[in-house]
Amino acid sequence: MFGAFRNASKLVRIFAVGGSTVAIGAATFMYKEQLSVHARLGTTNVHLRYPASANFPDLSKHNNLMAKFLTPEIYAKLRAKTTPNGWTLDGCIQTGVDNPGHPFISTVGAVAGDEESYEVFKDLFDPIIAARHNGYKPTDKHPTDLDHTKIKGGEFDSKYVLSSRVRTGRSIRGLSLPPACTRAERREVERVTVNALKKLPDEFKGKYYPLDNMTDGEQEQLIADHFLFDKPVSPLLCCAGMARDWPDGRGIFHNEGKNFLLWINEEDHTRVISMEKGGNMRAVFERFCKGLNLVEQNIKAAGWEFMWNEHLGYILTCPSNLGTGLRAGVHVKIPHLSQDKRFDSILDALNLQKRGTGGVDTAAVGDTFDISNNDRLGKSEVQLVQSVIDGIDLLIQMEKVLEKGKSINGMIPK
Repeated sequence: MFGAFRNASKLVRIFAVGGSTVAIGAATFMYKEQLSVHARLGTTNVHLRYPASANFPDLSKHNNLMAKFLTPEIYAKLRAKTTPNGWTLDGCIQTGVDNPGHPFISTVGAVAGDEESYEVFKDLFDPIIAARHNGYKPTDKHPTDLDHTKIKGGEFDSKYVLSSRVRTGRSIRGLSLPPACTRAERREVERVTVNALKKLPDEFKGKYYPLDNMTDGEQEQLIADHFLFDKPVSPLLCCAGMARDWPDGRGIFHNEGKNFLLWINEEDHTRVISMEKGGNMRAVFERFCKGLNLVEQNIKAAGWEFMWNEHLGYILTCPSNLGTGLRAGVHVKIPHLSQDKRFDSILDALNLQKRGTGGVDTAAVGDTFDISNNDRLGKSEVQLVQSVIDGIDLLIQMEKVLEKGKSINGMIPK
C-alpha cells in the first residue's frame, strides 16, 4: 500500500543533487500519492497518510510490557482501528511511549480507553495480560465471588496488624474510561454514582464531597483522615490523560463511620474502599462485599451496569487491575522477619507483594510494611482475600517464633 511513498522519497534523494526541479517534481508526486492513499483509506487521521513504519515509536530504551509486545507488525495491523467511541491504539500506548520505565522494574505501559479496547486491540492486550497475570489465556474464564461468609479466619492480633483494607474499582458500561472520556461522560459517571450513593442504607449512609466544591474545613478534615486524593502527578497517569479538566467531575464519598469510601473519577470511574484500624480483615471484607453490592444494585435500578465479562471479569483502565481489581492489604509490623534475608522470597512464595505504608511507589520505612495480594485476574475475590489472610497469619507465626530466638527453617513455604 505504501510502496509509492518509499519510492517517491527515494526519487527525491537520488535526484535532488541533479537539479531542484526534479526534486520538486518527485516531492509533488509523493504528496499526490499521499492524498490518493488518504482517500482510499477514507480517513481524516493525518498519521494514516504515512506508512506504519514512520509512526512506529522508538521503544529501544523502554522497559514495560507494551514495549515488549508491540511489534511493527502488530502496530501496522491495529493503528487504523478504532473502538466505537473513537479510541485508538496510539491512545492505548501513549503513556508507555512517554514513560520508558525503570531499568529493573517493568510496568504495563498501556491503558484502555473504553471497554471495547480490550477486544479491538487484543493482539497487544492479550500478551500483556498473560505476562501480568500468570499466563492467563484468551480462552480462560474469570471467577467472581463476593460471598464473605466463605472466609475463614482473618482476625489478627493488633500488636502486629495495625490496619486492614480492601479496595477495588468499578467502571460504568457505556461510558469511556478516564483516559478517553469527555467532560460530559466524566460528569455522567459522577451523577450516576452519587445518585446511587444517596440511596445507601444504615451503616453505609454518608456524604459526597466534590473536589471542586468543598469547604476549607472539609478539605482539612479529609486530609487529616487520609481520604483525600489529589491531582495525579505521576507521569504514568498524566500521560494517560487522567488529569484532564482537574478537578471537574471528581469527588470522595465516605460513610458516617469513615470505614467505607468511594472515589469518583480518579484512575478509574470508581474506587470502592473498606478499611479500619486493627487486624479484623474478616469484618473489612464483609463490609466491602455488602457495600459494593448495594452500590451496584442502586446503579442497576437506574438503568446502568458495571463493565464485566466472563473472560476479563470487571473491566478497569489498567490491564493490571482486570478481573477482581481487588487489593486486600494490611499494615503489618514484623521487625524480626523483615530482617531475614529470605523475606522477599517468602512473600513471592505466598503470592504477596510489599510496599511502604505511604502507598504505591513508596519504600518501607522501619519494620512496618503494607502487604497485599499480587494476583488480580483468574482468582475470585474470596480466593484472593483468603490467600492474604493465610499468608499474613503465617508471617505473624514466623515473627513470634523469631521473637523467641528460634529458627523458622521448617516454616518456609515452598
